[in-house]
Amino acid sequence: MDGLGKKRVHKILIINPGSTSTKVSIFHNENEAFHRTYTHRIDELKPFKRIAEQAEFRLKLVRDFLHESGTASENLDAVIGRGGLLRPLEGGVYLVGQSMLDDLISGRYGEHPCNLGAILAREVAKSSGCPAFIADPVVVDEMIEVARISGLPEIRRRSIFHALNQKSVAREVARKLGRQYEDCNFIVAHMGGGISVGAHQRGRVVDVNNALDGDGPFSPERAGGLPSGDLIRICFSGRYTLEEMLQRICGAGGLVAYRGSNSFKELKEAAARGDGSARLLYEACAYRVSQEIYKHGATLKGEVDRIILTGGLATDETFVGMIYERVSHLAEVEVIPGEREMVSLASAALRVLRGEEKAKEY
Repeated sequence: MDGLGKKRVHKILIINPGSTSTKVSIFHNENEAFHRTYTHRIDELKPFKRIAEQAEFRLKLVRDFLHESGTASENLDAVIGRGGLLRPLEGGVYLVGQSMLDDLISGRYGEHPCNLGAILAREVAKSSGCPAFIADPVVVDEMIEVARISGLPEIRRRSIFHALNQKSVAREVARKLGRQYEDCNFIVAHMGGGISVGAHQRGRVVDVNNALDGDGPFSPERAGGLPSGDLIRICFSGRYTLEEMLQRICGAGGLVAYRGSNSFKELKEAAARGDGSARLLYEACAYRVSQEIYKHGATLKGEVDRIILTGGLATDETFVGMIYERVSHLAEVEVIPGEREMVSLASAALRVLRGEEKAKEY
């Protein structure tokens, strides 16, 4: 509060780089004041051999956005970018420092456009004199040791999931209950192009499917968990290369493999027209998500405060209803639809600026 008893307005710049876009927003506390999505043509990005080489190209767009929005960089209280591929770490808000930048620029843990989030945030923050953050990147790893055992010693289960949105909606539901996230047990299902279902036990995601690499329910673009023997036989059939099989697991699996399209809307419309195969796939996706949710009832030993459904597919009331029918007797169900990346990042920065959470060092 300021001297007149008014809540201080924090100005936060959000930077969310994707494969073909850069999303930028200015938040005044919880409210998005300005937003712009810059779409990138393939030929614009083709000259850059590595992700980090795109930094100057995208930084110019961010600076153009600040100018268009009438926001001087020196008036920013914080800049927060989407987290990238880093070493496994616990959830939370992280200061962008040199060791983080070194890992992202080198691509030590993988190349993805989200690696640019911290790089761009740091560049803008340097000119404004404010801190640069990331929050809850996909590599958040809080799994308990028993959950890492796969059945083969060469393979350990890994935590790669939609940590930003999962943790954001979990905090939101905890507030609705008048409690702290760290005092609650939730099962959170993020349902989008990929689907991840996590068991949140007192502020830590103690078990979750690897949504990137073939675990959990199938989704619009991903195959999910498959019968191991059949998968091995396909791999050694001579029909596919290693790269082609990896693509079939993530990118060309799920609905893409069955129907040649990742459009869940198209699937639902085809089912409504009487397409029996479309209806079966639609129901099967809800069935598999429900099973993944229900198994975490065992993970949390039946102590579940809420089941939370989020992500783009949570906007489909019929689909949500199918899941509700199967899991609602385990715990009450909350639906918070949408991807929510920008508001989730803004909320994370606000927690630090308001002293509710301490930013961590990488």
